[in-house]
Amino acid sequence: MSILIRNAAAIMTGGAGSPDDPSRAAGPDIRIEGETIQAIGALVPIAGETVIDATDCVVYPAWVNTHHHLFQSLLKGDTAGLNASLTPWLAATPYRFRASFDEKRFRLAARIGMIELMRSGCTTVADHNYVYYPGMPFDSSAILFDEAEKLGLRFVLLRGGATKTRQLEAELPSALRPESIDSYIADIERLAATYHDASPRAMRRVVMAPTTVLYSISPAEMRQTAAVARRLGLRLHSHLSETVSYQDSAHAMHACSPVAFCGEHDWLGSDVWYAHLVKLDADEIAMLAQTRTGVAHCPQSNGRLGSGIAPIREMADAGVPVSIGVDGAASNEAADMISEVHMAWLAQRARRGMAAQAVYRGGSFEGGADAATVDEVVHWGTAGGANVLGLPEVGRIAVGFSADVAVYRLDDPRYFGLHDPAIGPVASGGRPSLAALFSAGMQVVRDDVIEGVDLQELRRESMSAVKAMLAEVG
Repeated sequence: MSILIRNAAAIMTGGAGSPDDPSRAAGPDIRIEGETIQAIGALVPIAGETVIDATDCVVYPAWVNTHHHLFQSLLKGDTAGLNASLTPWLAATPYRFRASFDEKRFRLAARIGMIELMRSGCTTVADHNYVYYPGMPFDSSAILFDEAEKLGLRFVLLRGGATKTRQLEAELPSALRPESIDSYIADIERLAATYHDASPRAMRRVVMAPTTVLYSISPAEMRQTAAVARRLGLRLHSHLSETVSYQDSAHAMHACSPVAFCGEHDWLGSDVWYAHLVKLDADEIAMLAQTRTGVAHCPQSNGRLGSGIAPIREMADAGVPVSIGVDGAASNEAADMISEVHMAWLAQRARRGMAAQAVYRGGSFEGGADAATVDEVVHWGTAGGANVLGLPEVGRIAVGFSADVAVYRLDDPRYFGLHDPAIGPVASGGRPSLAALFSAGMQVVRDDVIEGVDLQELRRESMSAVKAMLAEVG
């Protein structure tokens, strides 16, 4: 099947912006053949071809979200955790409600989160799912793969879990009890055999992702899980250095920095990426760059929890692979990729600006508006994400790449008056409507509608579920 996206006002490619990797294409047309982008340029329609009119629209690669907790889509704005920093928030919200998730609620939460992402133009979702415990009555992994397939999304399961708990979990229900290392590895092997596809544009992947390597597993188990993952051809992922507590814990327990600790236990490398990395020393950034260990930057969650602003500019300049993740909706009530990249663009500028000093105090610059460009943020959220996920034929508008394409209409007043329409989705934020969204060549959104999705019914189901969960936890 041939599809022609015709007469786009602008095309962002996801490239890094160098002469040999441009961030924009002149177009104005893109031809899709089957699952693949076949041509870009001034193209003539061919007989029988479906034509998408992209007049006045901007075209982006579909976003690649590299860190999420989809089950938290029913935990937005919990008052007990709304003004709490990371550690008290964990106890107040995700741990307090985790036992409330049965199969039906887990599936509903996953569906809400995936649809929210789709409506922002995202077609690749990496979910760090840690809803696993001994005797669990449903298969949360199977539900996630099933829901993604129904919506036509590329899904990467970051299989979380823990073999030990933090003290704050110790008195909570059985849904928080740890697994044994043997059962954890056995399930990873099962999932890899059932779902994992190593091809360069796979629609299903599995990743070894203990919830937080510093707290969730032992040092010996870190080496063991890394060895198993590499034997199976899986990548590795976890949380790291989200707040200063990681630094305190690593130094107290292991007399080194969190990144150095991970390096000593085989958890650095080009097949590894971490969520957050907000609190880093210069030598840690150098170590990440040297080993090509990546980051999933989650600026909205980091802001919501008051954790800080990750040094992404410094990491990118050093050569650390950068990607974007929305994190869980329990700490980010705007868990879509447009909101996330808008925040990423602003936050890096603000971080640099905070270092500015008056000239009489030795300062040499006024502000940080050069800390991140829109084109660069698009790169982080598309090709950058595909890179850390190990999907080399995903995340770009380029010939031969998977046809994951978002066609945005800039038809809201917030986009009126733009001198450069290409920057609209990132610089203006909001939610530009989708004329079309393609995932591996399949059109999954038409005229801003996801076929088969009743948003009002989804809203009613979510309200009912939240009401019941609040009643259960008291």
